[in-house]
Amino acid sequence: MLVNNFSVPGVILDSKPEFIELYQVAWRLAAEHIKDIPGLPAVHHMDEGFNPSRLWIWDTCFMVHFCKYAPKDFPGIESLDNFYLPMLDGVKSPCLIHHPDNPPLFAWTEYEYWRFTGNNSRLHRNLVEKKYLQRHYEFMENLCTGNKFPFSHVQANFHKIDRGYMWSGCASGMDNTPRGEDTHCNILWVDALAQMALSALYIARMAAAIGETAIEMDYTAKYQAHVKLLNDSYFDERDGSYYDLWIANYDYDRILTPASFWPLLAEAASPERAERQISVLQNPELLGGKVPITTVARNCRYFKPDGRYWRGSIWLPESYMVMRALVKYGRLELAAELAERTVTHMAETYRNFSPATIWECYSPAEARPALDKHGEKLVRPDFCGWSALGPISMLIENILGFYNVDAIEKVVKYHYRPIGRHGITDFCFGEVCCDIIIENDGKIHVKSNHPFELELNNKRIPCPAGISIIDISA
Repeated sequence: MLVNNFSVPGVILDSKPEFIELYQVAWRLAAEHIKDIPGLPAVHHMDEGFNPSRLWIWDTCFMVHFCKYAPKDFPGIESLDNFYLPMLDGVKSPCLIHHPDNPPLFAWTEYEYWRFTGNNSRLHRNLVEKKYLQRHYEFMENLCTGNKFPFSHVQANFHKIDRGYMWSGCASGMDNTPRGEDTHCNILWVDALAQMALSALYIARMAAAIGETAIEMDYTAKYQAHVKLLNDSYFDERDGSYYDLWIANYDYDRILTPASFWPLLAEAASPERAERQISVLQNPELLGGKVPITTVARNCRYFKPDGRYWRGSIWLPESYMVMRALVKYGRLELAAELAERTVTHMAETYRNFSPATIWECYSPAEARPALDKHGEKLVRPDFCGWSALGPISMLIENILGFYNVDAIEKVVKYHYRPIGRHGITDFCFGEVCCDIIIENDGKIHVKSNHPFELELNNKRIPCPAGISIIDISA
């Protein structure tokens, strides 16, 4: 389908026309954030929606996770070069990088993009020719609080010490999070350690895919060391949750936020520990409730019903991260339910609050945008930006059920739900472009230019080039 003359997949969900409308709004707003700034390594790039002269690492990484669905028109992955070249190669840039120690998400993002598009040349460049991913990992490992760089006007706060990493709210991305405030004590950040594990995990997986055994072994060892530390020190058996640690005594800082789910995304949790962590999403006094995945538990004394930025608001990057973690642990139905409640909240806000748009973050209590960290004004409107993750990525992956797409193996993993007629058209991954439509009678109608396989209930069903019909009941 076309949105503002850009080609994007078409989505079908007859029971939720408001989701389809919001999906189109998200792409239209995202198209307005495509910028051209001469002198940038990637002149044509995605702007996150804060300040055109500033670049944010974690905003941009998350944007790639919806831009991948329309890579010819939305320059998501290319935008990462605006960090690699200034930070690692010393290339001068007209834009400053805000928070050089933003979360290390490059490897996860590059891996997901590669599996979806099958772009092997970029993989080889990042790991073998330029070693951007390894060099950024080492950049983070060797940071010290107060480090200054010519590509940024903000000092670093990331600092490796015994048992983990020191950090700060703004650098972590969770600006005014109350983590660490109960005792005014410096903490070791659980998300920092888990994100370094995530980075090592995906560097190792990409290296294995291209036969770079030495890199694979090196980063597998790094990953395993991070995982051991996470499980030995950061999991609280009393609460069944991963927490930050107080530096003073290595006790748990029991302020529950979605940061506790980064270890699950990094596949560090055992199935038993994962289930205990996941249970907080189903508890309306913790991270659950009508609108799930609040940025601090609802029963925490720091929780604000108006959101107050990272004191309760619904932030789409955190919601999306949790969805991906749930998928990794096989909780597909729960991910679908939570995604549907989240996008419903966004759609209700779009319909009932003026101006009708997509916001930076949302109130956890009412269908409206959240207030800023001072509680004085609304957060940023037209934020696509990473808020497009809800109406685009969570709709496609969790609500419609196309939760994993692999262009290398030519497989679409699909989770069936009885939600009426639904599906996706002009769905392109690698060399495959297809339509997958589930009719009301339960039959799946597939049209494709190349053969691929549809995985349903762990069974792979061949879909040849041309038109085919799959009878789910059979």
